[in-house]
Amino acid sequence: MSEQEKLVIALPKGRILEEVMPLVKACGIEPEAAFFDSKSRALKFATNHDHVEIVRVRSFDVATFVAFGAAQIGVCGGDVLLEFDYPEIYAPLDLGIGYCRICVAEPKDLSKDDDPSRWSHVRVATKYPNITSKYFAKRGVQAECIKLNGAMELAPNMGLCSRIVDLVSTGSTLKANGLVEVEQICEITSRLAVNRTALKTRSEEIKDLIEKFREAVNDVSS
Repeated sequence: MSEQEKLVIALPKGRILEEVMPLVKACGIEPEAAFFDSKSRALKFATNHDHVEIVRVRSFDVATFVAFGAAQIGVCGGDVLLEFDYPEIYAPLDLGIGYCRICVAEPKDLSKDDDPSRWSHVRVATKYPNITSKYFAKRGVQAECIKLNGAMELAPNMGLCSRIVDLVSTGSTLKANGLVEVEQICEITSRLAVNRTALKTRSEEIKDLIEKFREAVNDVSS
């Protein structure tokens, strides 16, 4: 079977991978042993189905792989889908995993006398400039976004900005760096992401897999 004929599933590295694997297995898909080997540097893996492969990439890259057809289907955080807003991606199913939220945070001392409703201009460090700009634009607030890919919590303490917009799960990292949440932009979970062209050209195959994921999600939640 040629590489073009194989169905490629893109999965994110990290915490979400652990949460999604029970759903993947419930769909009858078992990756090769190397997938579970922490020492393996491989990024593409065979499965128990000759026509199905799994690639393991950074969460932000899952959407890009699916949008440009390198993978036909993937698991992607809602934050990534909102940030990139690829028209090539169809996201039919909330998997109910990876719950977190996108929040505005600032130093604890600043928050004591701060009133977010009175903001007219903010300088914000974030890896979500599109989400951030749209959110503040709806509020009539001019947002100057400083793009960072990590270590967001350092930005206010280092004088880069006064506030950050970041993905928050427990809030422990914010607290450890003297920051507090002052606004919640949206709640986030992981979704199934499908390439729209592949959905048309390989309709039966992909719709069957979507349905298997749907059944797996329902079984977990019931």
